[in-house]
Formats: sequence, C-alpha cells, structure tokens
Amino acid sequence: MNDQSPAMELVHLLRAVTVEFDLLGAEFAARHGLHPTDVRALIHLLDAARAGTRATPGWLGGQLRLNSSGTTALVDRLERLGWVRRSRDTADRRRVLLEVEEEAARLGWAFFGPVIGEVVASAEGFEADELETVRRFLASAWESARRTRSA
Repeated sequence: MNDQSPAMELVHLLRAVTVEFDLLGAEFAARHGLHPTDVRALIHLLDAARAGTRATPGWLGGQLRLNSSGTTALVDRLERLGWVRRSRDTADRRRVLLEVEEEAARLGWAFFGPVIGEVVASAEGFEADELETVRRFLASAWESARRTRSA
C-alpha cells in the first residue's frame, strides 16, 4: 500500500481526528472522575436517545462489549454519580431502561460544545454534494471498523 496515496492520507487524517477526540474524551473523563468507558457509555446512551432506541443494560453492554457483571458495575457507578438513571419500561415493566441525566448532558455540551460548534461551522462551508461525499466516506469507514471489530 502506498503510504502517500490520497486514500492513505484520508486514513491518516481520520486516525488523527480519532486520536484528538479520544484525548478530549479522556480529558472530560479525568475532569469528572469518570473512566473512559464511562464516557463511551454516555455517548452510546445519548446516541440511542437521539435515534429513538430504548437503551437497556443488555443493549449497552453489547455496544461496549462488556459482560453483564461489568455492565452492571458501570451502570451502578454512573447512576451513583448522577450521570444515568434507570427506569422501568412502561410497555414491559420487567425491562429496565437507561437514560442520561440532564445535568450530565449539560456538562457534556459545556465541554464538547465548542469543538462541535467549530466542526459544524466548518461543515457549513462545504457544498451539499461535498458534505454528502464526506458523509459517505465516514459511513464507509465506520462500517469497515465495525466489521473488523465484529470479526
């Protein structure tokens, strides 16, 4: 593989972006006494809420590749810290749903909002067809990573 090809340059840039976001996540975790896995859990739960997915502990454990005892410890910790709440599913009272507390979401926006704002402002400088190309590339990269992780 040619390390200098335009496609490899995109791979290197994507890796650099990933590293920077990981460092931001680690800084957020350190400031708030969280483990990096806690931050990933919060991101999954926020994404689930945005997508209308009813997040259960089992679902979250699957997203994070944690066993049930690890997931229980994680959810217990986040609940104790006031970041997540458990509630009963009104459609099936046996099922427990997880939601991010509003204060946790507010703290996340206070920390990550500036970089998100910069990224959105940057994206607004692109034409619709350019954004679609970037979206297709990122979706393809994401799917490639998911397939590799699942293998």
